Amino acid sequence: MPPPANASHQQAIAATRHWLEQAVIGLNLCPFAKGVHSKGQVRYVVSDATDDVSLLADLERELHALLAVAPEEIDTTLLIHPWVLNDFEDFVAFLDLVNVVLRTQQLEGVLQVASFHPQYAFADTDADDITNCTNRAPFPTLHLLREASLDRAVAAFPDAALIYERNLQTLRELGSAGWQALGVGAPPGEGK
Repeated sequence: MPPPANASHQQAIAATRHWLEQAVIGLNLCPFAKGVHSKGQVRYVVSDATDDVSLLADLERELHALLAVAPEEIDTTLLIHPWVLNDFEDFVAFLDLVNVVLRTQQLEGVLQVASFHPQYAFADTDADDITNCTNRAPFPTLHLLREASLDRAVAAFPDAALIYERNLQTLRELGSAGWQALGVGAPPGEGK
């Protein structure tokens, strides 16, 4: 379901920050998020793009903007794009272009892009499986990460390989009612 046409940048950032605090950090879906959030090292950017080409240009600009600052200042960027790629299949197809940008800009191994979407569904799950919520955000979002920061975080977290399985269990225990109580978006099967 697309966002309201009158959603402002401030509303998109507020909803995304709330999701980060309540779901990602609150449920410990990403044990690395709390540190950068508490230090104010997360940059929130709302793209005005309404088509793939404009979003690609915004992505390239933000990748280079992230590289231009020290990690201690900005370690990661959430590129929120409420007005484009609201259909999940279109979003997934666009991710191939993201990888092309990383390759052509010679940023592989330097930066990576993770993906979040209100309709996120893993390939091996039904659309209404609660475990899809691990990657569901209020708006389509591209998460720009520094590889070096990610490597340090993974090295400091002894069981990093188990995060995915733990997250699935957390969401199963939380259930749709628990997800809804977080106020971060419609649980699976609702709001279609």
